[in-house]
Amino acid sequence: MDRINKIINMLENGQHNAAINEYNDVLRSGRPDEKFMLGEELFHYGFLDEAKALIENLLETYPEEGELLVLLGEILLELGEEEEAILVLERISEHDAFFGQSLLLLADLYQLQGLYEVSEGKLLKAKDLLPNEIIIDFALGELYSEQGEIVKAVNAYKSVLQEVDVVAGVNVNSRMADLLSTSGVFEDALVYYEKALNEELEINTLFGYAFTALQAGYNRTAIEKFNELKELDPEYHSLYLPLGLAYEREEELENSFNAVKEGIKHDEFNKDLFFHGGKIAMKLGLSEEAEQFLRESLVLDPGFIEAALTLNKLLFHQERYEDVLELISSLNLLEEQEPQLLWDSAFALDKLERYSEALDKYEIAYTFFKNNEDFLQDYGYFLIEEGKTAHAAEIFKQLLLLDPTNSEFLDVLNRLTEDN
Repeated sequence: MDRINKIINMLENGQHNAAINEYNDVLRSGRPDEKFMLGEELFHYGFLDEAKALIENLLETYPEEGELLVLLGEILLELGEEEEAILVLERISEHDAFFGQSLLLLADLYQLQGLYEVSEGKLLKAKDLLPNEIIIDFALGELYSEQGEIVKAVNAYKSVLQEVDVVAGVNVNSRMADLLSTSGVFEDALVYYEKALNEELEINTLFGYAFTALQAGYNRTAIEKFNELKELDPEYHSLYLPLGLAYEREEELENSFNAVKEGIKHDEFNKDLFFHGGKIAMKLGLSEEAEQFLRESLVLDPGFIEAALTLNKLLFHQERYEDVLELISSLNLLEEQEPQLLWDSAFALDKLERYSEALDKYEIAYTFFKNNEDFLQDYGYFLIEEGKTAHAAEIFKQLLLLDPTNSEFLDVLNRLTEDN
């Protein structure tokens, strides 16, 4: 097959025009075995249209040849011509030696189209035909995993792992670990992550192990593995936030804050890093840094309500009520979309002695917080200050329904009742 090797060498050396001339000569007058071998090689090199032309040429002579139909199906799949690929593969006879391979390809195609039951049917038929073919069990595991059928996926992957650990370049222990982790079965997932890492130290698997350890409550293990990952690849942006969370859980606030700041150096547009940094700075008593981080998170996402509410807490603590109102007015949200903003507005307006506006906000917020004890206390005492004792009495009756043994609420209600 000197001519085939010559064409491949030309392609590898960038002699594309010469290679095309030789290719056209094979397409016109080459032997069938030359056309097939060149088609395979061109397919693997990514020359899909040229490979397709060769195989279609052969099919004119051998229209029912399963090996040719399978190769054409693979080419069409790579070209994104899924419907055409299905039509080609469905032509293969059940008695053809390549029928099982066609079923696997068809299963992939139907899965891509979201036709999971059809895909499963093809795979189960292939399993009946080739019961010892591990790739079928792996394909079933992938299909069931995508569908969220966890038990079926786990059983399929276990069947694979009884024979091999790697299929088509995929670490099946890592696949199993990811599946179990996303399903909340953290303890079992960690076992499979360890097996996967013993086979190959791969950074995504290491991240999965560390993150799962964090979810399982093994904070020290998570810290160790995230730092190991950081040593391997400091640019792995996703590690810094969970590393900061792990340190926070261990009450290592300085380390948590440093992890977040390091993460921001690598990922300066991550609003969650700034938000977490703001919260940790508040815990450390670093008010200026906390405000800076929280405001930066809001620059990145003006509708980041959790950051806004956290910043409001800081501003309330500093009695900066005008700043609270200014912040709320700058958000890309209506107060009714986040009722806590109504409550914050009401409280700030009260402190600024803008009582009429505060009352309006309290009345709207009440529709959202009528069962919230803290809100009802704020509202009730505000009404008393405004001389609206009858309305205040109704609020304290609600408070007693929520907390019948609270003597303070009872005393206030008694006074209000006496006054009326």
